[in-house]
Amino acid sequence: MDCTFLSKEGKFNFRVGAVIADGRRVLMARNPNEKREFYYSVGGRVNFGETTQEAVLRELYEETGVVCEIDRLYAIHENFFTDDDGVPFHEISVFFLIKKNDELLNIKSGHLTDKGPKGEYLRWIDLDDSKGVTLYPPFFRELDLSDKAIKHYLTKE
Repeated sequence: MDCTFLSKEGKFNFRVGAVIADGRRVLMARNPNEKREFYYSVGGRVNFGETTQEAVLRELYEETGVVCEIDRLYAIHENFFTDDDGVPFHEISVFFLIKKNDELLNIKSGHLTDKGPKGEYLRWIDLDDSKGVTLYPPFFRELDLSDKAIKHYLTKE
């Protein structure tokens, strides 16, 4: 069961995200059923009783079909936003830098994560050539993998 709940004030999500980078290219996902076109990190909600590390590796396998390894904890992101239906969200995400491997690097842009109607598309985004592309969370635009400090981001929309 997902670690998410609805209250009278809004919705809370506890999620994980993967930072999959090859130089200045990052692998991101897009839901083709969304009203707006935007890309977000590969990842998803943490299940009750699951560690964040277990969750990110599970999500990575579900979305890419690739068994991955974690390099290190990259960032914590506190995110407050209102979705397209007007529901206020409070979301806490834990992001891990993922070790590159040949299988990940060979994923083609346009890869469909699930053949069903809820499938997501994966795309390699060149951060230096991505004007006009909306990325969530926005800190992906300033990705700095050389800094080993764990980052803390706060987004209030």
